[in-house]
Order: sequence, then C-alpha cells, then structure tokens
Amino acid sequence: MKRFKKMEPVDKGSLVDKVEVRLLAFFKENNLKVGDAIPKELEFAASLGVSRTVVREALLRLRTLGLVESKKHRGMILKQPDIITNFERIMDPTLLGEDVLKQLFELRLILEMGMVDFLFEHKNQKDLDDLEEIVAAEEALSYTANRFSLDREVAFHGKLYQISGNKTLMGFQNLLLPVFEYKYLQEEKKGKGDYKYSKGQFVTHRMLMDNLKVGTPETFRNAMRRHLEPHFDHVFNPPKG
Repeated sequence: MKRFKKMEPVDKGSLVDKVEVRLLAFFKENNLKVGDAIPKELEFAASLGVSRTVVREALLRLRTLGLVESKKHRGMILKQPDIITNFERIMDPTLLGEDVLKQLFELRLILEMGMVDFLFEHKNQKDLDDLEEIVAAEEALSYTANRFSLDREVAFHGKLYQISGNKTLMGFQNLLLPVFEYKYLQEEKKGKGDYKYSKGQFVTHRMLMDNLKVGTPETFRNAMRRHLEPHFDHVFNPPKG
C-alpha cells in the first residue's frame, strides 16, 4: 500500500483572515451603510463554504473593531467605528517600537503646524479669554526657562486643538499625548543644558496667543515653528549615542 507524506494541518487562522477580508468586501459590494442589517452567520458560512465557527470568529474581529454590533430583534448590523477608541487600545509607549514612537511624535508636530488655518477660522473671544487664563497662570509661576514645562505645554496646546473645532483632531491629540509625553521626557534626559534657539529667542505661549489675536495664519505658523524648534531639531538631528 502506497505511503503518503503527512499533510500539514489547515491554518485556521489564515482562513479566518480570508473570511474577514471577504466580509468587508461584501459590505462594500452591496453598498451597505451604517445601521443596515447583514446576513446571519449561517448564510455567510453557506455562501463562503466555511464553518459557522470561522464566520463567527471573523465577525468577532469586526465587532472588536467597532464595525458591527448585535441589535435586539435585528441581528447583526453595521456600525460607525470609533477610530480613536480602537487606536487607544494599543497606544501604550512601552509596547511600541522606537521607530513607531518617532513617527507618532512627528505626527503630533505635523498636526500642530497643520491646524493653524482652522484656529483663525474658528477662534472667538471666549477661546482667547481661556488662553489668557492659561498663560496668566503659567506666568504667575515665574517660569523663565527657555524650555516649556510639559503640563503647561499640554494645557495651552490642548486648548488650541479645542479651538480647531475638529473633534477627530481633538481625539488624536488625546490619543498621542502619552507618546508626546514619553518622547518629551526622553528629550529632557538626553538634553544637555538650555536649548539654543536659532533666532536667539524662545517663542512663549504669550507670544503665540498675541499672534493668534492680531496676526495671520502665516505669522502664527512661523511662530509655532519657532516655539516647537527643540522638538523639530530632535527629530531632524537626533542626539548620537
């Protein structure tokens, strides 16, 4: 009797991956929208030629991502995913590689520079009054160093994100905050003495606020770039060793 070579077990994980991809394609091909009901597990299993268990695991993944949910008397429906919450689950600096942390830190700097036009479009007197309180509280502590402390930086820039009026942007700001703090503390540990600004002057939060009051998006963007110069310098010219 012929002896056959032993067959390797089917990679069930890869099968679930394929079903997950096929389900997403099904939603798009059928132009399903948020709130629409989707077929039952048995129907998917029959159409795809896989077990109900495989379909259930693939749907569970989509449910974890917030793409589907169960509704009483309706079964499974499509849901509007919360991208910020999904990112929050993995946004722990201690679990991310150095390259990813660097890119996320850069993303925050990009957001800081990119939201300027929205600040000028949406700012109002209440926002400026709030910024005045933040800056006044900072100045009351007689903080004179040419580097900004983390808590004051978070308070001031957090208000700027709020003024932008973009809820997703505000969510990203909160999402990236742990990464910013982590990289900021790394900079502080590696830093040697006070930072020497290229133009010889540190742009304070007071200067930024005054620019937001009477300046233009272009003048504010330039001021913000100078304010964040130590961070940009750290990114473009990382310390050796």
